[in-house]
Amino acid sequence: MDFAHTIGQALHGAIAHGVTRLEAQLLLLHALGRTSQERAWLLAHDDETLSITAQQGWQNALARRRAGEPVAYITGWAAFYGLELQVDARVLCPRTDTETLVDWALALLPLAAHVIDLGSGSGAIALALKHQRLDVHMHARDISAEALAVARANARRLGLEIEFSEGTWLEGLSEPFDAIVSNPPYIADADPHLAALRHEPLNALTSGTDGLNDLRAIVAQAPACLKHGGWLLLEHGYDQAAAVRQLLQANGFIDVQSRQDLAGIERCSGGRWAVSKT
Repeated sequence: MDFAHTIGQALHGAIAHGVTRLEAQLLLLHALGRTSQERAWLLAHDDETLSITAQQGWQNALARRRAGEPVAYITGWAAFYGLELQVDARVLCPRTDTETLVDWALALLPLAAHVIDLGSGSGAIALALKHQRLDVHMHARDISAEALAVARANARRLGLEIEFSEGTWLEGLSEPFDAIVSNPPYIADADPHLAALRHEPLNALTSGTDGLNDLRAIVAQAPACLKHGGWLLLEHGYDQAAAVRQLLQANGFIDVQSRQDLAGIERCSGGRWAVSKT
């Protein structure tokens, strides 16, 4: 399949060798110097001959994908909640599952809400919320200066005003927020699925022997930084919803509940902080 001469041959060959149709289209568009929004163009130019430069770029992209590198790192772009984000190996690739967290937050946020996104990475969650709700004062925080550089560049390119800070979760912050949202590391250190994620930053993936260390820290710190009635919304692993709900309840949160992603998996859990009136 590496020596396909036309667009159609390139796509059919890649799909026949296990590359998904969408991935093949995105990689070929990248090799052709076109954007991910031009998938329809490929269908209309099925018989167009690939230049030598395009064929070389296509072969290189396929080799990287066959080695397990995410498509987003190969093309340098990832789609999230209707936005095109620049990404590289300094940050995790944004995933569609995380859009569940954005949907939930948007349904809860009051007018002119103050919101913080912890472990922001590429800025995907923060930028999606700000893009949908320009009235929101959005703060994005990450422990990695390199990740923040990626997020800041995305915010500048998209023309979205975000406040950024470097730090560990909520340590050192005192501002009361209407909502805290986070997609923190939640994979156990010895999880066998990590092998498939070897191209992504390990410190943004793993969190102790049970994967809950960072979730515990955020839940414990959140009450001091939430307004009365404010929400803490957390993404977690496919089998961690019950454990995260227990953490929230044990730390005094009420209205504790979970939300399912499009696959029907409990992907996010959250609760409301209500200061006692006694």
